[in-house]
Amino acid sequence: MNKITILIHCKDRRNIIASITNFISEKKGNIVYLDQHVDRQQNIFFMRLESEFEHDDFSTELFKDSFQENLANKFNMKWRIYSSETKPKMALFVSKYDHCLYDLLGRYNSGELNLEIPFIISNHKDLKPIADSFNIPFFHIPVTKDSKTEAENKQLELLEKYNVDFIVLARYMQIVSGKLIDKYPNKIINIHHSFLPAFVGAKPYHSAYKRGVKIIGATSHYVTEELDAGPIIEQDVASVTHTYTIDDLIAKGRDLEKIVLANAVKLHASRKVMVYNNKTVIFS
Repeated sequence: MNKITILIHCKDRRNIIASITNFISEKKGNIVYLDQHVDRQQNIFFMRLESEFEHDDFSTELFKDSFQENLANKFNMKWRIYSSETKPKMALFVSKYDHCLYDLLGRYNSGELNLEIPFIISNHKDLKPIADSFNIPFFHIPVTKDSKTEAENKQLELLEKYNVDFIVLARYMQIVSGKLIDKYPNKIINIHHSFLPAFVGAKPYHSAYKRGVKIIGATSHYVTEELDAGPIIEQDVASVTHTYTIDDLIAKGRDLEKIVLANAVKLHASRKVMVYNNKTVIFS
C-alpha cells in the first residue's frame, strides 16, 4: 500500500477539484481525505488530499511527473507531494528551559509524534542529561556575540549532515539569523507567550501580573526575519484571576506553551499547514 499526501494552491477557477479527483482515479488511486479552501479576497484555491494506491507498480516519481504535466502546468499550481513512508526529521534547539523539551520528547517516546529526532542542539549544557535519558544525540554549540556566525555554520553543518526537514525552537533563547531562515523557510517553528507586543522583555509574566491581566496565552509560529511576526500555526489562551500569583501565571503559561507547541509540531509533521502571504491555512 502506497499512501501520498498532496498540498496544492493556485488561482481559483472552475473544474480544479474534478480534474484532480479524476486524475487520481485514472491512476487507480483511492482518495481517503480531501479538504479545500478558497480565499475569496485573494481568489486563491487551497487543497490537501490523501490518496492510497494498492498496485505494486506505483511510482511516486512517475506520479509527480504526470501530475506536473497534466494538472500543475494547466492550472499553474504550486504543489508538494509527500509519501507516508517517509517520516520528517525534526531538530530541536533548546537553551535552559526544559518544559517544552520534556513534553516533546515524552510525546515522541510514546509514539504520538510521527517524526524522527536526529539530535538536539543547545547553546548551554544544562539539558544534556535530558537528551541522554531519551538516547538522543546532544550537541553543545555556545553562542556569543563574537561566535554567532561560527555557531550557525556548525548548526547548518549538522542540519545538512542529518538531512533535517524542519527545526523547532523549544524555548531556544537566541535570535535566529536570516541565513538559517533562508535555508529553512516556513520550516522553523517557535513558541512564545501571547503577551507580545504588550509585555516584552525577559519577565513578561511579572509585567502582566502588575497589569492584572485576565487571560494568558501562547503562540506558535514560523520564524521570519521580523521577530515574532511569522505565520501563526497554533494559539491557545486560559483565563486567570486576581488570585493568581506570578508563579501561578508562569506555571499556567508553561502548560499552554507545551500544548500549543506540541500541536503546532503535529500539524507541521502531518503536512496540514500551508503558508500564503504570511498567513496559514490549517487543515483538519
